[in-house]
Amino acid sequence: MEESAETHRLSVKITRVETIPLSIPLRTPFRIANGPPRPSVEVLLVRLHTGDGVSGVGETQAWRRQGSAETLASLCTVIERHFTPHLVGQSPFALASIMRNLEEAIHHSLYAQAAVADALYDLQGKILGVPVHQLIGGRCRDAVPTCATLTMKDSIDETLEGADEAYAQGFRSFTVKIGVDPKDDVRNVAALRKRLGDDIVIRVDANAGMQFDGALALLKKLEPYGIDAAEQLLPIWDLDGMAELARRVDVPLMADESVATDHDLVEIIKKRAANAIHTKVAKNGGLWGTRKLWTIAEAGGIRIFPGNHPSTSIGTASVLHLAAAWPGPLLDGPFPIGLSVYAEDVVTEPIHMEGHRVRVPDRPGWGYTLDEEKIRKLRADA
Repeated sequence: MEESAETHRLSVKITRVETIPLSIPLRTPFRIANGPPRPSVEVLLVRLHTGDGVSGVGETQAWRRQGSAETLASLCTVIERHFTPHLVGQSPFALASIMRNLEEAIHHSLYAQAAVADALYDLQGKILGVPVHQLIGGRCRDAVPTCATLTMKDSIDETLEGADEAYAQGFRSFTVKIGVDPKDDVRNVAALRKRLGDDIVIRVDANAGMQFDGALALLKKLEPYGIDAAEQLLPIWDLDGMAELARRVDVPLMADESVATDHDLVEIIKKRAANAIHTKVAKNGGLWGTRKLWTIAEAGGIRIFPGNHPSTSIGTASVLHLAAAWPGPLLDGPFPIGLSVYAEDVVTEPIHMEGHRVRVPDRPGWGYTLDEEKIRKLRADA
């Protein structure tokens, strides 16, 4: 009996796992509250090949900050030596069992797992000829709104200039980096509120760089400016401190670095340590892990802030498709930040911002094709 085309598609097997380490320069050094300015970001692409010539791509980063000790070398080692035996010969549609096997192979390897999980989703979509958002429930929105992140600048004028440009582009939600100098933090937030008025949403983010007393004092000073959320002021381990801070200030708190796994989120909900979470592709294990967090957050009354480390169009597409298929409310998040801060992208037609929104693609998989010439140019092992 002749095999049908549908049966053949579903019988496709993974034949090879390819790791592609990249060093992608930034337009200008990117500074967060915790650590020195970064001139570039180390990115790892994982490409899963099949015997039919179809491949799928996922992305992760060697971010190296609180909660992330990975390097490109360590990520490649985990994937090549420990994950590959659980991938080669498997169906791309066995995603659930594959991801369980990867977690058992290397516990808490979320940054490495993220690229593999997302490559599996991309591969499934390309084999079936449908976009990833169709695989996870179907599109609920045609475009996803985003926020602007105001990085730390040397002067208030530079900060406001960036805010003016974002406002003119259509952004009405802003995240301001804080945590180095409290006087500058209050000055920046006050100036932003005065400049753009009450119709904008302002959030602040300290990247886990503060201690309890300083965070409490700063939030008290920021309360008059109508802050929508203060993101991860305290170190990732201090959930009790976050819960106490939440009880003593009127500014709602958001958790980022403290949320890696579903168990982390359950503890935050139990302790009432935050009422919003900031998810990221690499930190949370790709679309597979992030979707679980969103489901738990919705059940626990936690607001969802769709974010990312600075990513190429591949990593950005992961959040875009998840947000497109999410039926519930989402905050305007900074998930496309890499599109504005990267000097290069890795696809032939990068994701395009339409004002402050990102249009949801309808092409198979993520909807984007790797640019092999750019890949060769940006390789970190060349």
